[in-house]
Amino acid sequence: MGKWLKLPGELYHNKKLIWSLAKNDFKTKYAGSYLGIVWAFIQPVVTVLVYWFVFGVVRQGSPKAVPFVLWLITGLVPWFFFQEALTQGTGCLMEYSYLVKKIVFNINVLPVIKIISSLFVHLFFAAFTLFLFCCYGYFPDIYALQLLYYSICVFMLTLALSYTTCAVTVFFRDLKQIIAIGLQVGIWMTPIMWDFVDMNINPYSRIARLLKINPMYYIVAGYRNALIDKQWFWEHPWQTAYFWLVTVVLFVFGARLFRKLKVHFADVL
Repeated sequence: MGKWLKLPGELYHNKKLIWSLAKNDFKTKYAGSYLGIVWAFIQPVVTVLVYWFVFGVVRQGSPKAVPFVLWLITGLVPWFFFQEALTQGTGCLMEYSYLVKKIVFNINVLPVIKIISSLFVHLFFAAFTLFLFCCYGYFPDIYALQLLYYSICVFMLTLALSYTTCAVTVFFRDLKQIIAIGLQVGIWMTPIMWDFVDMNINPYSRIARLLKINPMYYIVAGYRNALIDKQWFWEHPWQTAYFWLVTVVLFVFGARLFRKLKVHFADVL
């Protein structure tokens, strides 16, 4: 049991270093451009506007009794975080290769740094989503506190995946492109811009059960449960248990693979 707790212990021990490097990573990501970190917010906003126009204006209607833009953004916000964090986490060892080659630096913290850097943008859009709901007259209540819980869910799921993807990418560079394609497909395989009812799919059919295997389904549905359907996460005990079981298994597997391969990182990079 001790060896499985070693990595979380190291991350906690280096929390100040992680926080400092994460803030620096966020600030330097867009250094040199005229708009700076504003670019971190422009792309997601433009994407939301495009999807809203196509699915909310051209194709009228919403699966829920709220304006379509509200239903849409509650699904897109967690996906944007997952997409950005996984992409950045996957390439962290490549980007910080100069730190990987330093024997004294604890490279276990690099995936966490990238995910926290992406978290800054996510927190802004979560706050923007609440503001947008208020503009439409849907004021957040106690259920909205669950956004913190589901943000933690995205964080842990992405971290669990990133330890595997960043380690493998060092030896198999094509994985970054494969993940990019997977994310393009994944946004349509997750009920973000469509709903089971909207697509005339029985929520208990085989297709629905297959799609629910995707852990991001739990998170996207959770954001909508918190802001639209007014449901607590413990009202879905089986989905909650399944999500955390998958996340823990992925984390244990990723941590073990990372530990085995990291002795070779410096040589390959």
